[in-house]
Amino acid sequence: MKEIVINLKRLRPPAMSARTLLRGAVVACLVFLAYEMLYEVQPDEVGVVLRFGRYVKTVPPGLHVDLPFIDSQVIVPAQRQLKEEFGFRRPARAEEAARAMPDESLMLTGDLNVAKVEWVVQYRITNAYNYLFRVRDSEGTLRDLAEASMRQVVGDRTLTEVLTVGRPAIESQVQADLQALVTKYDMGISIKQVALQAAAPPDPVKPAWDEVTQAQQQRDRRINEARGEYNKVIPRAKGEAEQAVLQAEGGAIDRVNSAEGEAARFVMLYDAYRKAPEVTRERMYLETMTRVLPRVGNKLFIDKDAKGILVPLLPPETAAGLLGAQKPKGGGAQ
Repeated sequence: MKEIVINLKRLRPPAMSARTLLRGAVVACLVFLAYEMLYEVQPDEVGVVLRFGRYVKTVPPGLHVDLPFIDSQVIVPAQRQLKEEFGFRRPARAEEAARAMPDESLMLTGDLNVAKVEWVVQYRITNAYNYLFRVRDSEGTLRDLAEASMRQVVGDRTLTEVLTVGRPAIESQVQADLQALVTKYDMGISIKQVALQAAAPPDPVKPAWDEVTQAQQQRDRRINEARGEYNKVIPRAKGEAEQAVLQAEGGAIDRVNSAEGEAARFVMLYDAYRKAPEVTRERMYLETMTRVLPRVGNKLFIDKDAKGILVPLLPPETAAGLLGAQKPKGGGAQ
């Protein structure tokens, strides 16, 4: 059997020179220093530079260079609108249900009822230095202040207001109170919006509350129906009453004017009669006969001094009618 001999000296890599090793070390150090010195701030962020833990400056978005191993940076999302959720927590995945937080959501109202309130606070960091260094744990402090403000405002209102018509007023009041608190503590935060996500009675009493709500809705519906009937009947009755009053007033005015006119006419007639009694008497007689005679019908005038047999002189039409009526039914003259 043939023996195989391997020369291990030939397998060794070629020896590198000291200069090559030095160059490699320098390049590695430069790359490491560049990595430590350069950092980038995103467009919606600002960078807070600390030197040995002490604040130095705040840098805007972009690429920056700081001293390695001495300076450190804290990135603050100053241009981003942040939010805090109270009474619930949204899951990381959309298909999962939100997790309830009863310790935050259950509150006592002004009428000594319990309401379950869930809300969201949207805010923006306006001063990165104040946000980081004026208050210890700014995020936790903000949550405590927001919860205290909401409990105070809800505690001043009834349960019905919290669940129905009082929601916009509660949101605006909590936003104003919370903004005043964060300004007082100089936290460098601007409160943009407070939005109530849900307001409902606690789950054990929710069925009873639903029955009460339905009863109130039926009450409001019947009140609205009654008001509709009232608005339909009462104005019509008032209109008819006003119409009757106006008609009566018009009749009274008409009668008064007629009476005054007749009285004035009588006075004028009396004055004329005093001035010319015969003429006035004759005119009154003729006017009276003019009004009376058309209502009498056929008239026959006889002179009081006439004697003998009176032969009526009838108009031709009347005479023809009388002669026709006297003819016998046979049609022949006898």
